[in-house]
Amino acid sequence: MSATEVLARFRAEVGAAVTRAGRASGEIGERNAKLRERTRDLAAQARERKIEPGAQATSADVREAAAGFRVDRGLAVEQVPDAAEATAPVPVETERVTLGSAAVAGPSGQLPRASDDDEDFSQSRILY
Repeated sequence: MSATEVLARFRAEVGAAVTRAGRASGEIGERNAKLRERTRDLAAQARERKIEPGAQATSADVREAAAGFRVDRGLAVEQVPDAAEATAPVPVETERVTLGSAAVAGPSGQLPRASDDDEDFSQSRILY
């Protein structure tokens, strides 16, 4: 082989390698963009406590390692609630309900008398 042929072959191989590297870089960039978007969505869900029931939280060790990685590189570390806070149900205020029944007027239109004694009052609603 002549030097010209060797040089042409070398240039072709370098060109193919550069093309493969560019393609791989583009694919990795797309994967990273999707991963960043998914991470952003998960952080928003954690902040808003919109976590799916049964979802497993990331362990504390992994979260600490990730936070350390970001701090070491000067990246922002977003504070999100821990797993117990994020998966805890949000308290809902309910109306206070009094159990039992109210006295009902009997056939005579009178309500039973109210008293503090411990007598059997189970029939008092029927009698009045």
